[in-house]
Amino acid sequence: MQNDIFNDIKTLSEQHQALDLSLESIEFPCPDMLALLANIYIKEGYNNYPPVEGIYSLRERISILVKKTRQIDFDPEKEITVTSGIPQTVSAIISAFINEGDEVILFEPADIFYNPAIKLSGGSPVFVTLKQPDFHIDWEEVRKMISTKTRMIIINSPHNPTGKVLSEDDLLHLQKLTNGTNIIIVSTEHFEHLTYDNKQHKSVAGFEKLLSKSFVVSSLGAVFNINGWCISWCLAKEPLMSKFREVHQSQISSTITPLQYALSEFLKTYNNNFAEITTLYQGKRNYFNRLMKDSPYNLLPSQGTYFQLIDFSNISDEADIEFTKRLITKNNVAVMPMSAFLTQKNKTRLLRVCFAKENSTLEQAADLLIKNI
Repeated sequence: MQNDIFNDIKTLSEQHQALDLSLESIEFPCPDMLALLANIYIKEGYNNYPPVEGIYSLRERISILVKKTRQIDFDPEKEITVTSGIPQTVSAIISAFINEGDEVILFEPADIFYNPAIKLSGGSPVFVTLKQPDFHIDWEEVRKMISTKTRMIIINSPHNPTGKVLSEDDLLHLQKLTNGTNIIIVSTEHFEHLTYDNKQHKSVAGFEKLLSKSFVVSSLGAVFNINGWCISWCLAKEPLMSKFREVHQSQISSTITPLQYALSEFLKTYNNNFAEITTLYQGKRNYFNRLMKDSPYNLLPSQGTYFQLIDFSNISDEADIEFTKRLITKNNVAVMPMSAFLTQKNKTRLLRVCFAKENSTLEQAADLLIKNI
């Protein structure tokens, strides 16, 4: 169902040559030096297989980065693995720990790759719906969902598609609920440097009783505009990481070698200050919201990521999928309906827009979204 929606929107958008704000398509180039380094390492022949856990120099730079930005220590030798994108990483974690009959708690709306990976491992997803209008977690509901079969809880902050950022209080609730259990926590944090309005990202790794049972999955794809490189990583303490690597090395042979070297070299001179990038994206969000301010749409505040939710309930009673298709065919602009992130049909009137665009694109998008509605 979810994959079908993504494919349908993509196909319809291509057919109508619509302005596409539905996917994670960033209009900004990667840093010049990073592009130059990638070219250098390819030309100099760094094109053979690397260690399956990633080249050591990159793991070392990731360790330094996490220490500087999160004040958390991870051993680059035993506790950091370079991986090939967020879906591959999470799928490998699930394969390593989920067996027939295990349950995994997920929060919906959710990325589409969690559910299939759980089912392929013989597990059962248990869905907890984020509560509107601010998409918060009802931790009492989570407590009731936990059973003797619960083996894993997957969280995502900043959250795709809602932009919600989990608070310290949220993670303290999670810590309390899982204390004394064998539940594994998987926290995807690849938008960790894109939080707005003084919201601060909190990593599960910063909580002592969560650290020993958690995987942190992250990437610099969003901040350096290199999502297509599919270079990500996971962090975990050695007992968990050892089991993860057993599965990881059976799934892939490597993450692309010259790009690992390029990113490692780039991070040696990068100041690890992401404030400029955060400011850029907060400005993009604010600019798009100003463009839409006097429209019939209602915009739900985005606390992070480069996604913005818009509510069309003042405009139409159509299901979000049908309204989205009408925007593509009649207005030539593509967005993603919230139903793409839900396993069950829902009467949601919400659309996700990617604002990682030049101002001219955002202006055109706003005009098209409002046109003839």
